[in-house]
Amino acid sequence: MNTRTQRRAHKSLEFLKRAWLLPASLVFLCSCQNSEAPTPLEKQVSELQTEALQSDLAFSLLHALTTEVGPRMAGTDGDRRAVEWARSIMTSLGFDQVWLEPVTFPKWRRGSETAFLVTGYRLPLAVTALGGSTGTDGVMRAEIELFDDLQALSNADSQQVQGKIVFINDRMSMGEKGRGYSQVVGGRTDGPYVAAEKGALALVIRSVGTDNNRLAHTGSIALPQGRVAVPSAAISNPDADLLESVINSGKPVELELQLDCGIDGAATSYNVIGEVTGNDPESGYFVMGAHLDSWDLGMGAVDDGAGVAITMAAAKLIADLPERARRGLRVILYANEEQGIYGGREYARAHSHEMDAHIAGAESDFGSGRVYALASTVSEEAQAAIEELAGLLAPLGISYDPEMQAYGGADIGQLGLLGMPMIDLRQDASLYFDIHHTANDTLDKVNLDDLNQNVAAWVTLAWFMANTDQAFGPP
Repeated sequence: MNTRTQRRAHKSLEFLKRAWLLPASLVFLCSCQNSEAPTPLEKQVSELQTEALQSDLAFSLLHALTTEVGPRMAGTDGDRRAVEWARSIMTSLGFDQVWLEPVTFPKWRRGSETAFLVTGYRLPLAVTALGGSTGTDGVMRAEIELFDDLQALSNADSQQVQGKIVFINDRMSMGEKGRGYSQVVGGRTDGPYVAAEKGALALVIRSVGTDNNRLAHTGSIALPQGRVAVPSAAISNPDADLLESVINSGKPVELELQLDCGIDGAATSYNVIGEVTGNDPESGYFVMGAHLDSWDLGMGAVDDGAGVAITMAAAKLIADLPERARRGLRVILYANEEQGIYGGREYARAHSHEMDAHIAGAESDFGSGRVYALASTVSEEAQAAIEELAGLLAPLGISYDPEMQAYGGADIGQLGLLGMPMIDLRQDASLYFDIHHTANDTLDKVNLDDLNQNVAAWVTLAWFMANTDQAFGPP
């Protein structure tokens, strides 16, 4: 660890002692004074939380992934390096079993990309092609037609769209829960197909993000499923503001767009799976997941290098304990989530015959923001156990609402479709979509304090699920 990182870790440790360890100790002390003595499980969890809050393991793993491997877009050399890195690291961390499972998918290639607003002179716009998009076959220039959102485009008469470049101008709202994303992302995923059905030449969207940086947010269009899409790209929020104002001024507006991208055959990557075995092989295992791939614009530190580091570090803390838990832990680092959840879908297909062994699952794929809430989708009989888990998480500042349902995340959610009970550790997404899918997704955006609070939450969840006798499904 370099000097700067050491100073950062020391500063973070001092903060954690003040902001987390003292409150946790007070909560623990009060519980001892007002109730029965803590159980062995409670003592073990308290020790694990303290160790996680003081550790620099997750940050070290993330530092290595982003600096030694870098961007990890599916099918690239970076993706291949990431698979080998993950297999090697899991082995060195002491996982009892580590193996690879192949995942094959269409290989999407990004080349060059440019966009110019033409209003008497050519004004360059910050643009990025959307994953899965076809190219424009050279420079395309056409009148641009603005729509407030995907629904407005869907309702438009085809004559309003034919022969034009469509611009969806739907801006994402910011919030702790990140709900604004689901409200606008359809313009990115389904907009290219709706635009094609209406006869458009191409689609440009306002970036699906909450920032005001002049950086465009990439992201994938939906899987084709027999449909045809137009060439599609996103422009930065400031450029979208400019384009909106020029169009609304009533001046003639054309857009010049050039995208060199497209599908280039097929590629194979791997789900990297590590298992910490339990002392009762018949009791199954708890599944923790994150996706190993990233987009190519940044370093993939937040999406989803943080999740990789968090889940691996939590499993390492449990693997180092002198006694094994009753159940095992399985950490799955999924291939190519970004372009179609290929790794999650393939794992669910390959393991559908053994779902009884998957007692429950959770996914870390929302950056490194603090965990603020626990949610679950489990059986009625398991609710008391979830409430016990909530009590163990409370010293970390994590609340619990029994009415809040878990959705699991994109990859783990594929197992949820097969009936596996789901647990969510909800993270603060207030800043997540400022950098999501941009060149700004770099290591400096990760806060060590928040990262370690995540590890403490995940090691609590994993240790509880591995030691309880409770069955959690079917939900």
